[in-house]
Amino acid sequence: MSTLRAGLAFLALVQAIIGGWPLLAPKLFYDNFPLPTNQWVAYFPPFNEHLLRDFGSLNLALCVVLVFAAVTMERRLIQAALVGYLVYAVPHLIFHLGHLSHMPFADQVGNVVSLVAVVLIPLALLPLTLRTGRKIDSRVSQ
Repeated sequence: MSTLRAGLAFLALVQAIIGGWPLLAPKLFYDNFPLPTNQWVAYFPPFNEHLLRDFGSLNLALCVVLVFAAVTMERRLIQAALVGYLVYAVPHLIFHLGHLSHMPFADQVGNVVSLVAVVLIPLALLPLTLRTGRKIDSRVSQ
């Protein structure tokens, strides 16, 4: 498996988890994300079922785009998926960087590390899409 395909699959998996959980069980997500002992979403009350279900479905939509990109390995689709991911991930990171003071230090670190990682991964993958040809993976027929 190529680095690019593995990165797309990882990002899709992250979106599947972060999308499926609030869509199917919004109150459990609110009270227990990322762990029951570290309730990051609950630091931002009040609970809003509608907003969390919408958040979940939008994350699942991004998951689908990332899966299609990983399966087809079509350059423009991969680029659109990664840039689309960044359109979400960068403002999300910026918001949370400005709203850490009410969290315990361990949660601050976990929050920043996880959010920075999901910005750096697509940034690292984008240069891998600059090769010539429509398909990136030579094992996929053109």
